[in-house]
Amino acid sequence: MDEKTLRELLRQVRAGRLTEAAAIERLRHFAFEDLGFAKVDHHRSLRQGFAEVVFGRGKTPQQVAAIVRSMLARKDARHNVLVTRADPAIYREVKRLARRARFHPLSGAIVIERERVIRGKGAILVVSAGTSDIPVAEEALVAARALGNRAEAIYDVGVAGLHRLLGHREKLTAARVIICVAGMEGALPSVVAGLVSAPVISVPTSVGYGASFGGVAALLAMLNSCASNVSVVNIDNGFGAACVASCINRA
Repeated sequence: MDEKTLRELLRQVRAGRLTEAAAIERLRHFAFEDLGFAKVDHHRSLRQGFAEVVFGRGKTPQQVAAIVRSMLARKDARHNVLVTRADPAIYREVKRLARRARFHPLSGAIVIERERVIRGKGAILVVSAGTSDIPVAEEALVAARALGNRAEAIYDVGVAGLHRLLGHREKLTAARVIICVAGMEGALPSVVAGLVSAPVISVPTSVGYGASFGGVAALLAMLNSCASNVSVVNIDNGFGAACVASCINRA
């Protein structure tokens, strides 16, 4: 339930179109719903502006489906449903609940689109250094769109060939927020940040050879960026970058 829905509920009670008992029933699981193995946070969209997102990895397909069913059952909430780090088995279970569910195999994201409201003030641009970084970049792209933003992507424009990046100067300067995804030595965010005035959210990926230490080298490089408009999220955390970008884009 978001603020708009709650206000409408209160207006209906005040106008006599909804009884107090009916309103209480609709608010019964307002804070959270206890499924035993999970407590679904129905209150999150009111607190934070976007609903709870389901992290699929480590959960059984049946557990994910039960959480999604709980979210879909709230007829007073029309927010999009997003599952991250899912697999085909999870998707099959979710698809049984909602035929509109769409699976993005590269990132493992599942989206059930129930609204197309754009809440962001500008565009979010997702930039990836290499093709191998696309799965993380796509998670950021899919999540940003599901959270109500206009978002697009530019892939494979890393520092090994900067002319590829410079060919997109107009898109870079037009973006309100940029998510920059890179593995290896993680140099791309510093370059991108030096070209724009927008905040750049860096996502180190686990792509790289031995001394990259599974993304730690890229993470440290991004944390030590000399560009002052760079911030950093955790390794491979495309979803986290999308959340931060969405908060900035709504402000």
